Amino acid sequence: MKRDPRQPGAPHTEHEPDAGAARLRLLAEASRALASGLDAEEALRRLARLVVPHLADACVVDVAEGERLRRLAITDREPERSLRVLPGGLLPGPDDSSAALAKVLRGAGPVVVSGVGLPDPADPLQSAQWALYRMLDAGTALIVPMLVRRQVLGALTFVRRAPGAVFDEQEQALAADLGHRAGLALDNARLYALQQYTAEQLQLSLLPDLTGLAHLQLAARYVAARERAEVGGDWYDAFPLPDGSAVLAIGDVVGHDLAAAVRMGQLRNMLRALAYDSGDDPAGVMSRLDRVMQGLTGIELVTAVIARLETPTTDATAPWRLHWTNAGHPPPLLARPDGRTVLLEEASAPVLGVDPALARTTATCELPSGSTVLLYTDGLIERPGEDIGRGLTRLRQHATALAREPLPVFLDELLTRMSDRQQDDVAALALRVP
Repeated sequence: MKRDPRQPGAPHTEHEPDAGAARLRLLAEASRALASGLDAEEALRRLARLVVPHLADACVVDVAEGERLRRLAITDREPERSLRVLPGGLLPGPDDSSAALAKVLRGAGPVVVSGVGLPDPADPLQSAQWALYRMLDAGTALIVPMLVRRQVLGALTFVRRAPGAVFDEQEQALAADLGHRAGLALDNARLYALQQYTAEQLQLSLLPDLTGLAHLQLAARYVAARERAEVGGDWYDAFPLPDGSAVLAIGDVVGHDLAAAVRMGQLRNMLRALAYDSGDDPAGVMSRLDRVMQGLTGIELVTAVIARLETPTTDATAPWRLHWTNAGHPPPLLARPDGRTVLLEEASAPVLGVDPALARTTATCELPSGSTVLLYTDGLIERPGEDIGRGLTRLRQHATALAREPLPVFLDELLTRMSDRQQDDVAALALRVP
C-alpha cells in the first residue's frame, strides 16, 4: 500500500517509489520558503505551514532569545488549534529544565517524545510542554534543533496524533535537515540585521548636530531606503563661518555600503575644513574639495550642493541672500510662503571626481521672508523607470501645499508624501527664513 504523504505516519511497505521524491519536494519547497526574504520569523512560519500535514499533524517553532524562549508559531492541520499561543509567546528558559525541549536546546540533538506524563511542578518549561502536547492531542513528538555553528538558535517540534505513528529514520533525518536550514535562515537574518544596524548607526553618527546654528530655523532628516537593507553615502551639513555666514551642504557619495558611509564622513570633514579656512565662495570651495578629494582619497564620484547663507547683522530689514554652486546634484528648491516654488538650477557643473580643473560658478538669490530652502538627495525624487522631471514636479506640488506649515511639519510631511516608492536613502536639509 502506498503511503499518502498528506497522512503523517500512515503505514507503508518497503517499496515506496514516491516517498523519496515527496521528501525531496518538501525539502526544496522549504528551502525556497526560507530563502524568500529577509524576515526570518515569517519564513519560519511559512516553513511550519509547509510541513503540516505532509510530515506532521502540527509544527511548533520556538526561538531562543537570551535566557528565555519565544514560541513563534503553532501550526496545526486544524486551524483553531494554531491560534492558541501563549500570551506574549514567552516560555521559561531551558537551563534548569528536564523537558525534552530543554535537552534539545542544550545540544542533545533530535529527541522523540512518546506519550504525555505528569509534569514536575518545579519545572515550568516541562509543564508548558505537557500543556502544549495535551492541547495538540499529541501521540508522538519529534523535536529537532535549529543548529548553526554549534549554536542552538531554537527548535522545531513535529507532532503526530495517531497512536503508533512514529517517525522513521528517514523522516527524522528530514526533520533534522529542516531544522538545520531553518537555523541558517534565522542566523543569516540576524547577522544581516546586525550589519544593517551597525552601518546605519555609523552613518547617523557621521551626520552633523545642527544645534550650533540655533539662530537659524533648520530641520534635517535622514531616511533609510525601504526596499533594501543597506546604507550609502547620502549626507548633509550646516556650520557657521568666521564672518558670521553659514554653510549649508548636501551630497551623495557613490555606493551603498559601509565604505560609502565612511567616505561620506571623510568628505564632510574635508568640506568643513576647506570652507572654514579658505574664505572662498561656494564655487571656490567646491573646486578645492574636488582637488583634495582626488589627490588624497579613494573617493571616486560625488554629487553635491554647497551654499553660503548671508544673514543681515545690523539691519534687520535687509534681505537674506543665498550663494550656491552645484556639482551634478538635484537642484535646491525655494518655496515662497505664497506657495510659489522655483528650482535653483543655476551654477550647475559636473560631479566631483571627473576633472578638478573644471570651471565652477556661484549663483546668488535673495530669500523672501517666510520662504523655505530645501536641499535633498536624489532618493527623494527618483523612481525606477520614471523621468526625473516628474519627480521634480511632484516635489514642487507638495512643497506648494506645505509652504506655510511650520518647518518640521513641512519637512516631515514632504518626506511622507514623496516616499510612496522610495528605493534609495534620502537626506534632506531645510532652512526657513524668518
